[in-house]
Amino acid sequence: MWQRITDPEVAERLDRIDVPFNRYGLDPFGISRDHLGGFYSMLGFFYRRYFRCLSFGIEHIPDSGPVMLVGNHSGGLPVDGGMVIASLFFDKEPPRHTHGMVEKFAQHWPVVSPIFSRVGQLTGLPEHAVQLLRAGRVLMVFPEGARGTGKLYKDKYQLVRFGTGFVRLALRTGTPIVPLAFVGGEEAIPTVFHAQRLAKWIGAPYVPITPYLLPLPLPVQCSLHYGEPFRFAGDGTEPDHVIDGYVEQVKSRITALIDEGRVARRARLGGAP
Repeated sequence: MWQRITDPEVAERLDRIDVPFNRYGLDPFGISRDHLGGFYSMLGFFYRRYFRCLSFGIEHIPDSGPVMLVGNHSGGLPVDGGMVIASLFFDKEPPRHTHGMVEKFAQHWPVVSPIFSRVGQLTGLPEHAVQLLRAGRVLMVFPEGARGTGKLYKDKYQLVRFGTGFVRLALRTGTPIVPLAFVGGEEAIPTVFHAQRLAKWIGAPYVPITPYLLPLPLPVQCSLHYGEPFRFAGDGTEPDHVIDGYVEQVKSRITALIDEGRVARRARLGGAP
Protein backbone atom coordinates (compact mmCIF):
# COMPACT_ATOMS: atom_id res chain seq x y z
CA MET A 1 0.00 0.00 0.00
CA TRP A 2 2.72 2.48 1.01
CA GLN A 3 4.62 1.93 -2.25
CA ARG A 4 1.54 2.81 -4.30
CA ILE A 5 1.23 6.28 -2.74
CA THR A 6 4.89 7.26 -3.07
CA ASP A 7 5.46 10.29 -5.30
CA PRO A 8 8.16 9.78 -8.01
CA GLU A 9 10.18 12.75 -6.72
CA VAL A 10 10.01 11.33 -3.20
CA ALA A 11 11.23 7.94 -4.45
CA GLU A 12 14.21 9.60 -6.15
CA ARG A 13 15.16 11.57 -3.04
CA LEU A 14 14.78 8.48 -0.85
CA ASP A 15 17.55 6.90 -2.94
CA ARG A 16 19.88 9.65 -1.70
CA ILE A 17 18.70 10.14 1.89
CA ASP A 18 21.03 9.50 4.85
CA VAL A 19 19.24 6.37 6.03
CA PRO A 20 21.08 3.03 5.56
CA PHE A 21 18.25 0.76 4.41
CA ASN A 22 19.00 -2.95 4.15
CA ARG A 23 17.73 -5.21 1.37
CA TYR A 24 14.36 -5.41 3.12
CA GLY A 25 13.96 -1.62 3.13
CA LEU A 26 14.57 -1.24 6.87
CA ASP A 27 17.26 0.60 8.82
CA PRO A 28 18.75 -0.29 12.26
CA PHE A 29 16.10 1.86 14.04
CA GLY A 30 13.20 0.09 12.31
CA ILE A 31 12.48 2.83 9.78
CA SER A 32 10.66 1.51 6.73
CA ARG A 33 11.52 2.88 3.28
CA ASP A 34 7.99 2.16 2.06
CA HIS A 35 6.44 3.97 5.02
CA LEU A 36 8.79 6.92 4.47
CA GLY A 37 7.65 7.09 0.86
CA GLY A 38 4.03 7.57 1.85
CA PHE A 39 4.96 9.86 4.74
CA TYR A 40 7.02 12.25 2.61
CA SER A 41 4.48 12.19 -0.21
CA MET A 42 1.86 13.41 2.26
CA LEU A 43 4.22 15.97 3.82
CA GLY A 44 5.12 17.29 0.37
CA PHE A 45 1.51 18.33 -0.24
CA PHE A 46 1.28 20.25 3.03
CA TYR A 47 4.77 21.71 2.76
CA ARG A 48 4.54 22.98 -0.80
CA ARG A 49 0.86 23.50 -1.47
CA TYR A 50 -1.11 23.92 1.74
CA PHE A 51 1.32 25.95 3.88
CA ARG A 52 3.52 27.05 0.94
CA CYS A 53 6.41 26.83 3.38
CA LEU A 54 9.67 28.67 2.69
CA SER A 55 13.03 27.79 4.23
CA PHE A 56 15.93 30.17 4.83
CA GLY A 57 19.44 29.39 6.05
CA ILE A 58 19.19 25.67 5.40
CA GLU A 59 22.84 25.75 4.35
CA HIS A 60 23.68 26.02 8.07
CA ILE A 61 22.67 22.39 8.52
CA PRO A 62 25.64 20.02 8.00
CA ASP A 63 25.39 17.64 5.05
CA SER A 64 26.33 14.67 7.22
CA GLY A 65 26.99 13.70 10.80
CA PRO A 66 24.95 14.35 13.94
CA VAL A 67 23.10 17.64 14.31
CA MET A 68 20.43 18.84 16.71
CA LEU A 69 17.74 21.20 15.40
CA VAL A 70 16.31 23.28 18.25
CA GLY A 71 13.34 25.58 17.74
CA ASN A 72 10.17 27.19 19.00
CA HIS A 73 7.07 25.04 19.40
CA SER A 74 3.90 26.69 18.17
CA GLY A 75 0.53 26.35 16.56
CA GLY A 76 -1.62 24.09 18.73
CA LEU A 77 -0.69 21.00 16.69
CA PRO A 78 2.81 19.79 15.72
CA VAL A 79 2.68 21.38 12.27
CA ASP A 80 6.11 22.87 12.98
CA GLY A 81 7.71 19.44 13.34
CA GLY A 82 6.21 18.20 10.09
CA MET A 83 7.43 21.25 8.20
CA VAL A 84 10.97 20.93 9.59
CA ILE A 85 11.07 17.28 8.51
CA ALA A 86 9.80 18.21 5.04
CA SER A 87 12.27 21.09 4.76
CA LEU A 88 15.33 18.87 5.19
CA PHE A 89 13.96 16.32 2.77
CA PHE A 90 12.75 18.57 -0.05
CA ASP A 91 14.99 21.65 0.22
CA LYS A 92 18.33 20.30 1.41
CA GLU A 93 20.97 18.80 -0.87
CA PRO A 94 21.64 16.04 -0.19
CA PRO A 95 18.33 15.33 1.55
CA ARG A 96 18.43 14.36 5.21
CA HIS A 97 15.92 12.55 7.37
CA THR A 98 14.91 14.24 10.63
CA HIS A 99 14.02 12.32 13.76
CA GLY A 100 11.64 13.87 16.27
CA MET A 101 11.12 12.94 19.89
CA VAL A 102 7.42 12.09 20.24
CA GLU A 103 5.55 12.88 23.46
CA LYS A 104 5.04 9.72 25.52
CA PHE A 105 1.23 10.01 25.52
CA ALA A 106 1.14 9.59 21.71
CA GLN A 107 2.74 6.15 22.00
CA HIS A 108 -0.50 4.85 23.48
CA TRP A 109 -2.61 5.81 20.46
CA PRO A 110 -3.55 2.87 18.24
CA VAL A 111 -2.51 3.00 14.56
CA VAL A 112 -0.62 6.28 15.00
CA SER A 113 2.10 4.92 17.31
CA PRO A 114 3.35 2.14 14.97
CA ILE A 115 3.44 4.58 12.05
CA PHE A 116 5.52 7.04 14.07
CA SER A 117 8.07 4.30 14.71
CA ARG A 118 8.19 3.26 11.06
CA VAL A 119 9.02 6.82 9.96
CA GLY A 120 11.66 7.37 12.63
CA GLN A 121 9.73 9.48 15.12
CA LEU A 122 10.61 7.79 18.39
CA THR A 123 9.49 8.17 21.98
CA GLY A 124 11.24 11.11 23.66
CA LEU A 125 13.64 9.12 25.84
CA PRO A 126 17.26 10.21 26.41
CA GLU A 127 18.59 6.82 25.36
CA HIS A 128 16.83 7.10 22.00
CA ALA A 129 18.31 10.55 21.43
CA VAL A 130 21.84 9.40 22.30
CA GLN A 131 21.63 6.41 19.95
CA LEU A 132 20.37 8.55 17.07
CA LEU A 133 23.07 11.20 17.47
CA ARG A 134 25.84 8.64 17.83
CA ALA A 135 24.59 7.13 14.58
CA GLY A 136 25.08 10.52 12.89
CA ARG A 137 21.38 11.37 12.52
CA VAL A 138 19.45 14.66 12.61
CA LEU A 139 17.50 15.12 15.84
CA MET A 140 14.72 17.71 16.15
CA VAL A 141 14.09 19.10 19.64
CA PHE A 142 11.51 21.58 20.95
CA PRO A 143 12.68 22.48 24.49
CA GLU A 144 9.34 24.12 25.33
CA GLY A 145 7.63 20.75 25.06
CA ALA A 146 3.83 20.60 25.04
CA ARG A 147 3.82 23.97 26.81
CA GLY A 148 4.94 25.49 23.51
CA THR A 149 2.23 24.12 21.24
CA GLY A 150 -0.29 24.77 24.01
CA LYS A 151 0.22 28.54 23.94
CA LEU A 152 -2.89 30.59 23.30
CA TYR A 153 -3.03 33.00 20.36
CA LYS A 154 -2.78 35.99 22.69
CA ASP A 155 0.66 34.70 23.72
CA LYS A 156 1.86 33.92 20.18
CA TYR A 157 5.62 33.78 19.60
CA GLN A 158 6.40 34.28 23.29
CA LEU A 159 8.81 31.52 24.26
CA VAL A 160 8.05 29.70 27.49
CA ARG A 161 10.59 28.01 29.74
CA PHE A 162 13.17 25.85 27.95
CA GLY A 163 14.24 22.52 29.32
CA THR A 164 18.02 22.10 29.67
CA GLY A 165 18.45 18.44 28.77
CA PHE A 166 19.06 19.15 25.10
CA VAL A 167 22.28 21.05 25.86
CA ARG A 168 23.67 18.30 28.08
CA LEU A 169 22.76 15.80 25.36
CA ALA A 170 24.54 17.86 22.69
CA LEU A 171 27.66 18.18 24.87
CA ARG A 172 27.65 14.49 25.76
CA THR A 173 27.55 13.45 22.09
CA GLY A 174 29.62 16.29 20.61
CA THR A 175 26.69 17.46 18.48
CA PRO A 176 26.29 20.97 17.02
CA ILE A 177 23.02 22.76 17.76
CA VAL A 178 21.28 24.56 14.88
CA PRO A 179 18.67 27.06 16.15
CA LEU A 180 15.51 27.50 14.10
CA ALA A 181 12.37 29.59 14.09
CA PHE A 182 9.04 28.45 12.70
CA VAL A 183 6.85 31.40 11.70
CA GLY A 184 3.21 31.15 10.68
CA GLY A 185 2.12 28.30 12.90
CA GLU A 186 0.44 30.60 15.41
CA GLU A 187 -1.69 32.09 12.63
CA ALA A 188 -2.43 28.67 11.10
CA ILE A 189 -4.00 27.39 14.34
CA PRO A 190 -5.05 30.40 16.45
CA THR A 191 -5.86 28.65 19.72
CA VAL A 192 -8.27 30.57 21.95
CA PHE A 193 -8.79 27.92 24.65
CA HIS A 194 -8.30 24.22 25.40
CA ALA A 195 -10.96 21.52 25.54
CA GLN A 196 -9.71 19.85 28.72
CA ARG A 197 -12.38 17.15 29.04
CA LEU A 198 -11.86 16.00 25.46
CA ALA A 199 -8.10 16.05 25.99
CA LYS A 200 -8.42 13.84 29.06
CA TRP A 201 -10.65 11.43 27.16
CA ILE A 202 -8.12 10.89 24.35
CA GLY A 203 -5.08 11.01 26.64
CA ALA A 204 -3.61 14.27 25.31
CA PRO A 205 -2.34 17.25 27.35
CA TYR A 206 -4.82 19.54 25.59
CA VAL A 207 -7.04 19.90 22.51
CA PRO A 208 -6.81 23.33 20.86
CA ILE A 209 -10.05 25.17 20.12
CA THR A 210 -9.96 27.91 17.49
CA PRO A 211 -12.35 30.80 16.71
CA TYR A 212 -13.81 28.55 14.01
CA LEU A 213 -14.10 25.76 16.64
CA LEU A 214 -12.28 22.99 14.76
CA PRO A 215 -8.66 22.21 15.73
CA LEU A 216 -7.60 22.21 12.09
CA PRO A 217 -4.89 24.42 10.56
CA LEU A 218 -5.69 27.15 8.08
CA PRO A 219 -3.75 27.29 4.76
CA VAL A 220 -1.46 30.04 6.05
CA GLN A 221 1.95 30.58 4.48
CA CYS A 222 4.70 29.52 6.90
CA SER A 223 8.46 29.85 6.94
CA LEU A 224 11.48 28.25 8.58
CA HIS A 225 14.59 30.21 9.52
CA TYR A 226 17.77 28.32 10.41
CA GLY A 227 20.69 29.99 12.19
CA GLU A 228 24.39 29.20 12.35
CA PRO A 229 25.31 26.19 14.53
CA PHE A 230 26.32 26.50 18.16
CA ARG A 231 29.26 24.34 19.19
CA PHE A 232 29.62 24.49 22.94
CA ALA A 233 32.63 23.21 24.90
CA GLY A 234 32.08 20.54 27.53
CA ASP A 235 31.02 16.94 28.09
CA GLY A 236 27.56 17.40 29.62
CA THR A 237 28.65 17.23 33.26
CA GLU A 238 29.04 21.00 33.66
CA PRO A 239 27.40 22.84 36.59
CA ASP A 240 23.81 24.01 36.13
CA HIS A 241 24.79 27.66 35.79
CA VAL A 242 27.03 26.84 32.81
CA ILE A 243 24.30 24.80 31.12
CA ASP A 244 21.73 27.52 31.82
CA GLY A 245 24.01 30.02 30.10
CA TYR A 246 24.26 27.84 27.00
CA VAL A 247 20.47 27.38 26.96
CA GLU A 248 19.95 31.13 27.18
CA GLN A 249 22.24 31.68 24.19
CA VAL A 250 20.22 29.26 22.08
CA LYS A 251 16.90 30.69 23.28
CA SER A 252 18.01 34.26 22.54
CA ARG A 253 19.05 33.31 19.03
CA ILE A 254 15.71 31.60 18.39
CA THR A 255 13.92 34.74 19.61
CA ALA A 256 15.95 36.83 17.17
CA LEU A 257 15.18 34.43 14.31
CA ILE A 258 11.47 34.63 15.15
CA ASP A 259 11.59 38.42 15.06
CA GLU A 260 13.47 38.42 11.75
CA GLY A 261 11.04 35.88 10.30
CA ARG A 262 7.97 37.85 11.35
CA VAL A 263 9.33 41.03 9.79
CA ALA A 264 10.04 39.17 6.54
CA ARG A 265 6.61 37.55 6.63
CA ARG A 266 4.84 40.89 6.99
CA ALA A 267 6.84 42.22 4.02
CA ARG A 268 5.90 39.21 1.87
CA LEU A 269 2.23 39.40 2.79
CA GLY A 270 1.92 43.17 2.46
CA GLY A 271 1.77 44.03 6.14
CA ALA A 272 -0.40 41.14 7.33
CA PRO A 273 0.26 40.12 10.99
